[in-house]
Amino acid sequence: MGTWNQWLRQPRNILLRRILFQVHLWVGVGLGLYIIMISVTGSILVYRRDLTTALTIHPVHVTPTAHRLTNDELGAILQRSYPGFNLEEVSIPRVRGRAILDESVEVRLRRKNKIIERLADPYTGADLGITERPIVTFIIWVGDLHDDLLGGPTGRLVNGVGAIFATLLGFTGAILWWPGIKNWRRGLTIDWKRKRYAFNWSLHNAVGIWMLAFVVLWGISGIYFSFPKPFNAIVDFLEPLNDSSSQLRAGDTFLFWLAQLHFGRFPGYTIKAIWTVLGLAPAVLAATGGLMWWFRVVRRRPQRIEQCQTVAVAAPDVNVTADSSFGGKHSVVS
Repeated sequence: MGTWNQWLRQPRNILLRRILFQVHLWVGVGLGLYIIMISVTGSILVYRRDLTTALTIHPVHVTPTAHRLTNDELGAILQRSYPGFNLEEVSIPRVRGRAILDESVEVRLRRKNKIIERLADPYTGADLGITERPIVTFIIWVGDLHDDLLGGPTGRLVNGVGAIFATLLGFTGAILWWPGIKNWRRGLTIDWKRKRYAFNWSLHNAVGIWMLAFVVLWGISGIYFSFPKPFNAIVDFLEPLNDSSSQLRAGDTFLFWLAQLHFGRFPGYTIKAIWTVLGLAPAVLAATGGLMWWFRVVRRRPQRIEQCQTVAVAAPDVNVTADSSFGGKHSVVS
């Protein structure tokens, strides 16, 4: 049987597939928690702009008077409510460069490493409340975790490497999914009648193949966000910049939509809700993949060792050799 026919009918017997299985398994195990975190935070961030806009506290209208407090006067008044804090910055709302006189200002107070940001009346010094709700702060934190792993440029670099490996998981998973020409339809559905390992395997396969395009999309766009220069260089090579043309290049349009699709920036809450659910698919794949590793490697290892010890006692003529597929052992009669 030729290699192609073997791939079509009995793909599990091909050496390359067994190698890819090990790559897929151990990369998946290594990235499991990372993928779950990226998946969950990404789904939350589909609504980042909507929630930030809806929950941001806007400046409060105040009544202007003849005397507007100086920064020193404003700081002295605020120190009565926040002893030990010094006024560090005053942000005045402006429109087209002109200060808006009937709106509150944002003030930043500092005491060593502790910062407080409040709204204040620039005429009376009255404390008018917080500048943003805690939920907005949480959303910003989630965004920083998802984009840069809370590590700035270094975190963005690590995120890019993670995106490369996640994309690798997508492509190797697509190859491993193929069960043979007689059984390919079975890999498209979840067998709800199966139990434990068999059901988990069925769920992993079905979700993986149906969500393959989305997983690859999120992986490649994640690489783009971390390493944009190679993508931009490819666009410039394929379609050099033309200063005399104001038309957007096809490559730039592609990169724009790559970003839009990554974050689910669509009008309408229905599509965003669907994108949020789809965004949890990598987390499902990571969790089911972790369970497959647990059942197939970790849990079977002590069972196989115990079986081999039992066989060795009962039949001294049986040799025990290593099983390279799962890291356990099996018995071979000599």
